[in-house]
Amino acid sequence: MTAANMFWLDNLHDCNLDRPLPLPFDRLRLSEEHRTGRGTSVSFNLGEELSRAFSTYASSHDVTIEQLALMSYYAFLFKVTNGENDLCIGMNTDGRYKEELMSVIGMFVNAIPLRCQLDPHWSFHQLIDHVKEVIRDSLQYSYFPLQRILTQHPQATKPIFLETSFEFQSYYSKSSKTELMIGDARLFAAPISLKIDVDEIMSKFDFILTVEHDLDMDQLSCTINASIDLFDRITIDKMAQRFRSMLQQLFNVINIEQSKPIYELSLNLPDEQLLMKSMNNTDIIFSSSTCIHYEFVKQVMEHSQKLAVELDDQCLTYSELLYYVQVLSLNLLSEQGVNVGDIVCQCVER
Repeated sequence: MTAANMFWLDNLHDCNLDRPLPLPFDRLRLSEEHRTGRGTSVSFNLGEELSRAFSTYASSHDVTIEQLALMSYYAFLFKVTNGENDLCIGMNTDGRYKEELMSVIGMFVNAIPLRCQLDPHWSFHQLIDHVKEVIRDSLQYSYFPLQRILTQHPQATKPIFLETSFEFQSYYSKSSKTELMIGDARLFAAPISLKIDVDEIMSKFDFILTVEHDLDMDQLSCTINASIDLFDRITIDKMAQRFRSMLQQLFNVINIEQSKPIYELSLNLPDEQLLMKSMNNTDIIFSSSTCIHYEFVKQVMEHSQKLAVELDDQCLTYSELLYYVQVLSLNLLSEQGVNVGDIVCQCVER
């Protein structure tokens, strides 16, 4: 226990365990007694092509599917929290850290914190190397009880890191995931999320990503369970779409994105990218022999009363803008001694 005690003490040094990740909540966090326990669940399949690319990367880079899924989750959380680079989440482990425990029947489950301190300039490959180390070391000492870990940090009033969790499950689809025969007894596994309505489940936690790997079909699927005390259903739908879009960027055929820094990953959906492109497409072809200030004066003459600039409750027409520009120019020339070729700095409020 001494080695485990030292590992968790060192691993969580300076980690604020009772600070929630700044996810894009729709509502403020309520105290525990005021939470309804209701949640929403969104599932999606990665599809054959994306699942194959995912598995191919894992096998060719000596990582497990679980490690790769966890790395993708960290990258997503980094982006969706606007650059939070100290990410501590929860994960349930089977607690069978020794070979001799693998065949023993019994409950060894223990929740552990998984802390990833990433560098935004890391590439995809550098992040996976770091996550491999994180999960390897953490699982080695996963037998250390969560309560003992929390005792090391008396300043943490509540283990908020458990509110954002990761789960990975693998199964054989040709045999039932929920049914098990022991002798004449037929046992059924209880679902992870209890459904209470068409679009609602029981959810004690804020945000949980579950990745399932069908070993027979070698296909992956993801489920996001989230509290509707904090999120709207449409928000979770969008987050699921963004996560899938990010995976498509990372595991496309060319794999260009894998060499880029993590901070350059985009969570924008295709329709949003198209909208941004159309909004930024403001190029106008001017005659090469015409200076920009002549074009501006021409615009003033044609549309003198149209709005030229607008900020909050203030606005200027083209004629008003030209007037103030001329006043400023006259001041720079006559009062400030500005000459042709001088660089004039501008200081404006953001």
